[in-house]
Amino acid sequence: MQDHLIIFDTTLRDGEQSPGASMTRDEKVRIAKVLEKMKVDVIEAGFPAASSGDFESVQAVAGAIKDSTICALARAIQGDIDRAAAAVEASTSARIHTFIATSPIHMKEKLRMTPEQVLEQAGWAVKHARKFTDDVEFSPEDAGRSDIEFLCRVVEAAIKAGANTVNIPDTVGYNVPFQFGQLVQDLMERVPNSDKAVWSVHCHNDLGLAVANSLAAVMQGARQVECTINGLGERAGNASLEEIVMAVRTRKDVFPCDTQLDASQIVPASRLVAAITGFPVQPNKAIVGANAFAHESGIHQDGVIKKRETYEIMRAEDVGWSANRMVLGKHSGRNAFKTRLMELGMEFHTEEELNSAFARFKDLADKKHEIFDEDLQALVTEEGLEQANERYKLTTLHVCSQTGEVPEAKITMSVEGQEVSASARGSGPIDAAFKAIEEIVNSGGQLQLYSVNALTGGADAQGEVTVRLEKGGRIVNGLGADTDIVIASAKSYIMAINKLQSHALREHPQRSHAI
Repeated sequence: MQDHLIIFDTTLRDGEQSPGASMTRDEKVRIAKVLEKMKVDVIEAGFPAASSGDFESVQAVAGAIKDSTICALARAIQGDIDRAAAAVEASTSARIHTFIATSPIHMKEKLRMTPEQVLEQAGWAVKHARKFTDDVEFSPEDAGRSDIEFLCRVVEAAIKAGANTVNIPDTVGYNVPFQFGQLVQDLMERVPNSDKAVWSVHCHNDLGLAVANSLAAVMQGARQVECTINGLGERAGNASLEEIVMAVRTRKDVFPCDTQLDASQIVPASRLVAAITGFPVQPNKAIVGANAFAHESGIHQDGVIKKRETYEIMRAEDVGWSANRMVLGKHSGRNAFKTRLMELGMEFHTEEELNSAFARFKDLADKKHEIFDEDLQALVTEEGLEQANERYKLTTLHVCSQTGEVPEAKITMSVEGQEVSASARGSGPIDAAFKAIEEIVNSGGQLQLYSVNALTGGADAQGEVTVRLEKGGRIVNGLGADTDIVIASAKSYIMAINKLQSHALREHPQRSHAI
């Protein structure tokens, strides 16, 4: 009988602290629903005290999710804890996660508190959080650089005060696996009431060791891992959920525990997070990268053909990849379209959503001979991202680009139902298109990122474009896909403009006080 390894996903909180990864409330809810479908145990939805936008996002997630515990982060101060409690009040299973720094450098330089003051505050914070919920998690921030004797005292006090989960963060990614695993083992052995709490770890990837450190701690008795989809997170990121889950599941001969996750939802979740945040997955990324199950070497190909296990330690299908190819064309029906999307883990909540997506499919089928699963995923993802805020819509785009001439773009857009046209010249067709859009919207946004990704092979492949805009501290991402890369770029830019001008957005959540 293997122990249950609790998966605590912090994509919506720590993952959002990646520069440029800010999410709207609706986008957070979409990701949370995918995490729930994946059977993630705990979803850390945000930091409610950070802003009214964060509070509303956590509140929305708490109201939308029924099968996962919803957690809110709070510093060890009354205002934060009260705000967190209010945000998760609607959840069927609520957790408050409170933290305070324990390393000498953090206590002295950041908190300006003595060790005894930190010790007292930690116990008080947990007791206060327990007034709102029986599920309280405590983290000694920067535990990886804390004095072990002091750390034992703080953790013991937190458990005594009512913390039933104790999380040990390697906040700055400083530890190495044998050292971090030993730290967790020492704490569990030396803290008198250690058996009264679940032990958790939260590792950052500054030295590329977040997953290794987390797994080292699991080997020493940690039974919760805090992680993110695609390893998203501030600086170099967090431990990657997909790597943690599949390492434990693939090496059952090593790890005395397993998760309850539906791993077949990993790739759809990875794609959604990448699309919303504008952080594409590198091709050689473990589990979810495009090349994760690709074989080019003749020796490898021969081995896989003869027996898959010669070069593949897990099945691509088990994590959500599919070799199936959808070749339905413009004469195909809605039922076949809907059925294939359901097989890919995508569902529609209303008939209107299905009809809109099916219309896009028909348009795409006129341009492409073969429709791949990646095309369908991009189509539905883009549809979902556009729904919230569509003040501006692309109507027509004409671009002229030829040798020896300055490229020019002429665009017509629907602005709150009224058609408006403009033209502009640029250094290239995409630059001209963006300038033509700005002639109409005059957004004042600064282009921070322009990224193109081919969804499939072939000359008729769709190009998926990510655009990142910044204005006054707000950072937004737009996503567009089309067989014409200039049109995909314009769609992406317009989506970003719609977000930039939406009142639902807030400033980017870069904060120095989060674990």
